[in-house]
Amino acid sequence: MSGSAPTATTAKATAQAAEEAFRAASRGWTTGVAVVTTRAGEEVFAKTVSSFSTLSLDPLLVTVAVSRRSPLVAAVRASGRFGLSVLTDRQPSVARRFATPGAGRALGGFTAVPMRTVATGAPLVEDALAWFDCGLHGTLPGGDHTILVGRVAAADRGAGDPLLYHDGQYRVLAPTPLNTTGVGA
Repeated sequence: MSGSAPTATTAKATAQAAEEAFRAASRGWTTGVAVVTTRAGEEVFAKTVSSFSTLSLDPLLVTVAVSRRSPLVAAVRASGRFGLSVLTDRQPSVARRFATPGAGRALGGFTAVPMRTVATGAPLVEDALAWFDCGLHGTLPGGDHTILVGRVAAADRGAGDPLLYHDGQYRVLAPTPLNTTGVGA
């Protein structure tokens, strides 16, 4: 037999390289930016996410992945509801605020970010591009995240263009759509 067994240091370096490659590849995927919110008792919780997706039309379901260590996950489980607000290109300051650790928890409400409620009592960001007001349908394990599955009680679309996230930065759409009539057109 030639070679030797990998050392703990080699295994750790290999795992770190794989994680860095995963992060680099993930930065190539462009997503919209949303804020997931809930109210549990007198506390309001909010977190910027880019892992939101519609799931089903029958029943109406959406999913969002949140770090399992986030206090928002426990608050959603306790309250049984959450809101998703899709941000517009005029709301990068909202995205930055709720992406900052510790900034997404307040007593009563957030003074700098106006919110409202619709059907379930979950807070929704004012002037969002779209919003989904959800009852908690279930949770799923997702590695270091918890996947919240929401049954949509109400939803609507506002005006504007989406805030995007690509390569570690917030972005906006180009002023005019690309020509989609054919390749090389």
